[in-house]
Amino acid sequence: MSSRPLARLWPRRRPSVLPGFGLTLGFAVFYLGLLVLLPLAAVFLRAAGLTPEAFWALVTHPRTIAALRVSFGASLVAAFINVGFGALTAWVLVRYRFPGRRLLDAVVDLPFALPTAVAGIALSSLYAVNGPLGGLLAPLGIKVAYTWLGVVVALTFIGLPFVVRTVQPVLEDLDKGQEEAAATLGASRWQTLRRVVLPALAPALLTGFTLAFARAVGEYGSVIFIAGNLPYRTEIAPLLIVIQLGEYNYAGATALAVVMLVIAFVLLLAINLLQAWSRRRLGGV
Repeated sequence: MSSRPLARLWPRRRPSVLPGFGLTLGFAVFYLGLLVLLPLAAVFLRAAGLTPEAFWALVTHPRTIAALRVSFGASLVAAFINVGFGALTAWVLVRYRFPGRRLLDAVVDLPFALPTAVAGIALSSLYAVNGPLGGLLAPLGIKVAYTWLGVVVALTFIGLPFVVRTVQPVLEDLDKGQEEAAATLGASRWQTLRRVVLPALAPALLTGFTLAFARAVGEYGSVIFIAGNLPYRTEIAPLLIVIQLGEYNYAGATALAVVMLVIAFVLLLAINLLQAWSRRRLGGV
């Protein structure tokens, strides 16, 4: 029997660029399980120590609902703000050359390196009524520090780099010839932006929105200084978890963490599905 029929039955596998796929996949799954899945499982197991009645009473308490509303509502607003101004910042950094451009590019990454507590203290000092910016806004009836608006400002500050660094490489790879062709065919600047540029940036914008939102939901250090931490008004869910831990109510703290995890997972899953749909619709990969 010749070896040619066997070759048709069992075609030769192409060698992988990265050898040892099984070993590397196993190590990646082990690493992911050890650092992510195992701690999450521990949170769910600890929360299971509460009875269903106690769990439901805790998560439906008006203070808990108010804190979740502040955390997720402010995070969504901050993420939407960052999509607009982050895309604008990335556009300026990519499309224009001006003195101080490299300095501005470096400043974008400052929230990554700056400790969140330092950011919170700085924002509180700036936007307090007697601060440089707060003093200018106070006569206009706009109060930022120790209000819900202050929470949005802090979350916007820490989430901006995610949008800029996600959109920036896409803009750098975007073919300017398409914009020139649209202009040659008589398209206005707004039509070129709406029908050529924005569709190409849509997946990157959704990715940046997701990263900024996910970062903002769990933020603690930069918010507690500027929020004022008023129950039912500016108290965030992570602070409520810390309060439960300070009272040695570990089951209650983990129950609140489980609620935040479930809500965040559902929202992120919906955003990822929307991102996948937009990529298929626009012919992306």
